[in-house]
Amino acid sequence: MKVTKYFEATRSRPDRAQIRDKWIQRVVESPEREVVQQDGRIRRWAPVPEANNRYLRVILLPDRETVHNAFFDRGYKP
Repeated sequence: MKVTKYFEATRSRPDRAQIRDKWIQRVVESPEREVVQQDGRIRRWAPVPEANNRYLRVILLPDRETVHNAFFDRGYKP
């Protein structure tokens, strides 16, 4: 999985450390929803059954494969 330096830096935060790579990959490959931002980055969401079905948001760079950010989106409404 390709990641940015920003993503690597945020992985050490306590709220992000619990997010598994396989969950991120699942969202990248099979999102429930996708939105392209004005800057070209792609937001993808999917529920994570192993995390009480909370929605994981993954932000990809415009190349559609490099992960820039990943977090549980408390405000997401399916």
